[in-house]
Amino acid sequence: MPAYKPLVLVDGELAQLQSGDTLDVTVSAADEATLTNGSGSSVPIGTPVYISAASACQPSRANASGTAKVIGLVAATSVAAAATGAIRKDGTLVGTTAQWDAITGQTGGLTPGATYFLSEATAGRLTTTAPTTGWVLSIGTALSTTDFEIQIGERVRL
Repeated sequence: MPAYKPLVLVDGELAQLQSGDTLDVTVSAADEATLTNGSGSSVPIGTPVYISAASACQPSRANASGTAKVIGLVAATSVAAAATGAIRKDGTLVGTTAQWDAITGQTGGLTPGATYFLSEATAGRLTTTAPTTGWVLSIGTALSTTDFEIQIGERVRL
């Protein structure tokens, strides 16, 4: 079986990786922000949120321009009202099937391979059915019943 050498850029030109050379790749952690929960009630992991005021967030909903902007998903198990917590903007977010059921209204966790959208009907919810009124905003894809790949798309007004 032949051995293949990876291609690299050397001084702007394509070249094969030479014997003895190594690849140095920096892997960055998922992008997170720390924001204050401005909703007046606790928000659980996986809740899609928007920036509601300086350094504050609230659960998003696809029914109005101001609330249909998603900055990320709550990454902490739960963030109490007026408390600060991590908001994951990209990467994979892992929750239990019960935690995802609370966000999607499903049972048994996420549907692997399904694309999830911001709910038009309920603030802080995700759904596998794209809204037919308000705004359409894809949030990401389920990798398994517990793992969600955050890929916030461009919102479209209906």
